[in-house]
Amino acid sequence: MAKIKILYVEDEPFLGRIVKESLESRDFEVIMVTDGNDAVTEFKKSLPDICILDVMLPSKDGYAIAQEIHQVAPAIPIIFVTAKTQTEDLLKGFESGGNDYIRKPFSMEELIVRINNLLHITQHQKNSNGHDGIMIGAYQFVPLRYELRYKDFVKKLSHRESTLLQALVENKNATVLRKDILMKLWGDDSFFNSRNLDVYITKLRDYLKEDSSIEIITIKGIGYHFAVG
Repeated sequence: MAKIKILYVEDEPFLGRIVKESLESRDFEVIMVTDGNDAVTEFKKSLPDICILDVMLPSKDGYAIAQEIHQVAPAIPIIFVTAKTQTEDLLKGFESGGNDYIRKPFSMEELIVRINNLLHITQHQKNSNGHDGIMIGAYQFVPLRYELRYKDFVKKLSHRESTLLQALVENKNATVLRKDILMKLWGDDSFFNSRNLDVYITKLRDYLKEDSSIEIITIKGIGYHFAVG
C-alpha cells in the first residue's frame, strides 16, 4: 500500500525536522518546504494527499498558499499550524480553504488524529458521491466539486461547508445531533468548535435562501432539523 503523502510547509527548522521525522516514523511520506514561495510549485510536483501549512511564513503566509493550492486542487484537505488564537484569524483560515487547525505547541498524537480524520472525511465524500449532484429543493449540491448550484449560479464551498451540508443532506427532513456534527467536522465538540459551527450554519442558511422550502431549524440543546419541502 502506498504511503500517505504530506506536503509540510514550515520555516522553523527545528520544529520542522521534529515533525517530519515523527510523521515518517509513523509511515507517512513527508515533503517539507521551508519557503512559502516554493509551496505551490512543490505541490504540483509531488501531488500530496494532504497539506500541513504553517500560517506565519516570511515570504508568503499559509492563507495565500492555501488559496493558490485550492485553485489547482479544490478538494485537497489542508491543516493550518498556528500560534494565533483569535477567532477572526481562524475564520480567515477557513475562508482561505483550510479544513482544520492545530495550535502550537501541539502533540504528534493530536496531529496524526487530525490528519487521519480529515483524510477519512475526504475519502468518504469521494466514495459516497463521486461527481454526481444531489438535488436539494431548487439547488444541486455536488460534494466532490465543492459546489452548490442554483439556476446559472455556482457557489464554491469550502471543504468544511461542503462536509456540513452533506451531513445535513444525509439527515434530510430529520434531526441531526449537534455533537455528531461537531465530531464529524472537527473531531471534538469543544466550545470553540461549537461557536464555529454556528457561523457555518448561518452561512449555509444564506446560501440556501433562494428556495423558501428549505430550512435549517435549530433544535435548542439538541441539534438541527434540515427541512426540505
